[in-house]
Amino acid sequence: MRFSAEHRFAGTPAQVAAALGDPDFYLTLDLPDLRLLEVHEVDRSAPSGGTEPVPGVTGAETGLELRYEFTGALDPVALRLLGGTRPTWTQEVRLREDAGGRLRFAAEANPRLLHGAAAFSLEREGEGTVRRLDGELVVALPVVGGMAERRIVPGVLRRLDVEAEAVRERFSSS
Repeated sequence: MRFSAEHRFAGTPAQVAAALGDPDFYLTLDLPDLRLLEVHEVDRSAPSGGTEPVPGVTGAETGLELRYEFTGALDPVALRLLGGTRPTWTQEVRLREDAGGRLRFAAEANPRLLHGAAAFSLEREGEGTVRRLDGELVVALPVVGGMAERRIVPGVLRRLDVEAEAVRERFSSS
């Protein structure tokens, strides 16, 4: 299922990129229905997991890998499909200088079953920056996959909004 989001910040593209590339930012981020299990920097010289470059984005790349556990309510069918365990997944954030980057995420238990990716730009707009993000979430299950995607994507968008608000707060407190 395709999704998109747009967020505006008072900071410059470089400041927004610095916030999104800071491991400490994610350690203090309070996301609904999620618990951060780990965060670490990704080797900057390593290719970004086979993803194609972001159009119009060049320069040095930085990255983080975050590991999350879903702590929210799961319906009984979803819980059965997951083998009775709480879902965990890895999310990779890649940034290229101050122009944008990519997010990639996949379930740890079966990455082919649940995965997604999004590209985003960080563009100067007036005195601030706008982040435009376009992505896709895939639940590769016959019959129920589309329904699961429609239930998951609003949570993904809500978490992106919470992340954006935390970036805004970071700028207002400095």
